Amino acid sequence: MIGYVAKRLITMPLLLLGVITVAFLLSHFTNADPLTSIVGERQMGNQAVVQAAKERWGLDRSLPEQYLIYLKNLLTGDFGVSFRTKQPVSQDLLARLPATLELVIAAMLVGAVTGVTLGVMAANFRDRLTDHFARLFALVGSSIPVFWSGLILLYIFSVSLGWLPGPGRLNPRIEAPPFVTGFYTVDSLIAGDWSKFVDAATHLILPALALGWTVTGIVSRMVRGSMLDVLQQDFITAARAKGASRMRILLNHALRNAFLPTLTILGFSFAYLITGAILTETIFSWPGIGSYAVAAARGLDHPAIIGVTIVGGAAFLLANLATDLAYLAVDPRVRLGGQSER
Repeated sequence: MIGYVAKRLITMPLLLLGVITVAFLLSHFTNADPLTSIVGERQMGNQAVVQAAKERWGLDRSLPEQYLIYLKNLLTGDFGVSFRTKQPVSQDLLARLPATLELVIAAMLVGAVTGVTLGVMAANFRDRLTDHFARLFALVGSSIPVFWSGLILLYIFSVSLGWLPGPGRLNPRIEAPPFVTGFYTVDSLIAGDWSKFVDAATHLILPALALGWTVTGIVSRMVRGSMLDVLQQDFITAARAKGASRMRILLNHALRNAFLPTLTILGFSFAYLITGAILTETIFSWPGIGSYAVAAARGLDHPAIIGVTIVGGAAFLLANLATDLAYLAVDPRVRLGGQSER
């Protein structure tokens, strides 16, 4: 196990280098000129201003030179300076990462708990009303784009019914809690401010539901299919013959064995939510990495775009590693490398 983890940790930088290279090339091969966002359209005719901007941001160098300089700076933790905010990209990302992680963790909890519950219920009541409802709910969640479901949830529960607050992490009249983790819900509890916690938690509900609904659909279908397959196995028949209750069979025997393939979905779903939070954060005015990526794309902010891509690529690689290790925790018979003990 230690050797496997070491091998994966060695190969991860090489894979991340490939992601960085592709992102760097794509961001520089666009037809749009980033100087427009740096100096402004009115100054584009001023050659002195344009030349000074090129020298300031290294745009007067050849592409290979820019790439090597970027990699050299990256080794020291320097992600470059944002064209738009004029701040280090690493500083911008660290400031926005807690907001995205808080949203993604909440969405993951919603998707995993709801998906597993619906999957178990659908398998238990196969071809009944409960099964049909669970499959319809999963189909809708997987089919509707997250920006559309977010708008629908906002209109129904915030605009029409007024049950939940609108966009943002907090009420504009409420100050953010003292920074500890960057999670407003956690920091509010640490500060002992219950009213601020309630406000942060209620602001988190709608974006977490909108983002987590896609995971719910995928997980529930995976759990249902795996459960139906496991329920046909001989050891389930033996458990029934011994007089085990239906609930014990479902949870202790069937779900435990059916959960293994679901781990893969949950692992990659977490990474997907980090990179897929762009539309959700834009709709709900959530100041995370997603909204930062949208602003960077609009402003042709190459350093920021590459920085967001690096975070997304690292999230996928770490999620893949965590999923493989979780396989061992759930089923120790599985060997890392795809073989099973005999």
